[in-house]
Amino acid sequence: MATQLSVEFNLSGTKATGFATPREDKTPQVMRVPPRRIIPVVFLPGIMGSNLRVSSQRQKELKLSNNAVWRPDKVKEVGSLLCSGPSRRQRLLDQATTEVDTYDPDHNSTGNADETSDQRNSKVVDIDVTLPYESGSPRLIGDPLHGCHRLSIEERARHRGWGEVFFSSYRQLLETLEERLNSQYDSSHLSELAGIDPTVWQAHPEPRLRALSEEDIRKALNGQYLPVHAMGYNWLQSNYDSAKTISTRIEKLIEDYQRCGFLCEKVIILTHSMGGLVARALAHPKIGNMSDKILGVVHGVLPAVGAPAAYKRMRCGFEEKKAGLDPVPKIIGNKGSEVTAVLGNSPGGLQLLPCSAYGNGWLQIRHNGILFDSLPKHGDPYEEIYKLRDHWYGLLREEWLNPAEQADATFKRACGFLNEARDFHELLGDFYHPRTYGHYGADPSQPSWESVVWEISRDYVGRRWRELRIMEDDDQGGLKARETLEGRHLDTKIKLGPSHGAGDQTVPLRSAEHQLLIGGLKGVFRQTGYEHQESYKNQLALNSTLYCVIKIAGKMWWVNDDK
Repeated sequence: MATQLSVEFNLSGTKATGFATPREDKTPQVMRVPPRRIIPVVFLPGIMGSNLRVSSQRQKELKLSNNAVWRPDKVKEVGSLLCSGPSRRQRLLDQATTEVDTYDPDHNSTGNADETSDQRNSKVVDIDVTLPYESGSPRLIGDPLHGCHRLSIEERARHRGWGEVFFSSYRQLLETLEERLNSQYDSSHLSELAGIDPTVWQAHPEPRLRALSEEDIRKALNGQYLPVHAMGYNWLQSNYDSAKTISTRIEKLIEDYQRCGFLCEKVIILTHSMGGLVARALAHPKIGNMSDKILGVVHGVLPAVGAPAAYKRMRCGFEEKKAGLDPVPKIIGNKGSEVTAVLGNSPGGLQLLPCSAYGNGWLQIRHNGILFDSLPKHGDPYEEIYKLRDHWYGLLREEWLNPAEQADATFKRACGFLNEARDFHELLGDFYHPRTYGHYGADPSQPSWESVVWEISRDYVGRRWRELRIMEDDDQGGLKARETLEGRHLDTKIKLGPSHGAGDQTVPLRSAEHQLLIGGLKGVFRQTGYEHQESYKNQLALNSTLYCVIKIAGKMWWVNDDK
């Protein structure tokens, strides 16, 4: 008869239980102890990719049953925004009254006594969904930080912040990384990466990337645990402020691992879209100043110098998505008035507009195929486009900006936010963490608003097109405008032209390519076959991300490793 034998380790309180078997049983028992060295992989999502909750006061004002105002995984809840007008949207998604909806089982900060924090996060690690790899669930059983608390896999994932982000969009990324980077006793999950030329995943030839060897993979992963965390941020607020907040959270994360007895000195940052701006600010010496705590960064679909799609959506609403793609972004605003009511009052949203580094001429006015003009001309889109008042082609429609009639939501404040956006981008400049990789869409079949074109009707016979006044606006790219000439009213129609330019339907190659042109990144993947929000569901993006994380992890040199 077997006799139970218990062994307790000091390492994070881990307990191992074994059995003394009869002498006749020669089968060896295997005891697996988590590695002592920890390099957390921290994922920062894109705009609309972090879940938000509202203050108790705003919840009361809006008569909400709970405080969740943006959780796209809760389709029925977030879908109610489709029935909300611009005024309610402005009050629901107000950068001054929102915060990240973090998992908080101890205090149950859901704004509803009948809804637990676990119930709110019920979509995280939903076992009804099967992933395309072998186990179908993340390897969180040996989680080093929470392994001594007898938590379920789902609870551990929530403690990792997986419930803070748009889980159904990022699930495949989070679970794939957790599974494949932490199979220290079985490297078969990564065997398909060994010996593969990175050009298979559409790596750019410069700088040249070499294939990973099996030794490279073993060096990066053996004896090191790379737990995957997600950290949401308030995407309505400035990315400058988000970087400050994330820096504090990363410091605490490292301290938590150290307090549990692990060696933890640096993190690896992985980003999607706007999260890349947060990460660049996080590492910047004048903002987050965390370069020495970051081993490396992997950017996905980064709008490095902004995207004209942000202008288009504030003027004309979100475009229709192709069949089968995520409809959630459109919930922010089907029309320009709905989007402006939110992003026009959002420092973070305005930082997605093309900055000066995007270049001149991306806003065009045409008539009968003839280019009347293109802006900006002098490298300052803030003064030449965004802050223009009473110009039909300017960014801000004042009557759309403050439908809730809030005292502080003025045109002047919006211009102040635009000044902040300009200062933020100028401060970032060409700065990237010194060990950075990037992948992005360079697909001609994914038109991406490289420029925005306003087409003036063929019957226009006026002379002063700049002075046209909007008489009607359908909020979706159709205008009726009037010019007064010698006492006569000349009416004409103006419409938004179609999207064009390679990219991923949101970030044009012209913006993403900044990462390649500055010449400082360790590797760049110019990829095809995916739409912006769905990029991390694409195998090219997943494989190139795994490659980059392994390359970064292999560079770790442990300062305090006494083994």
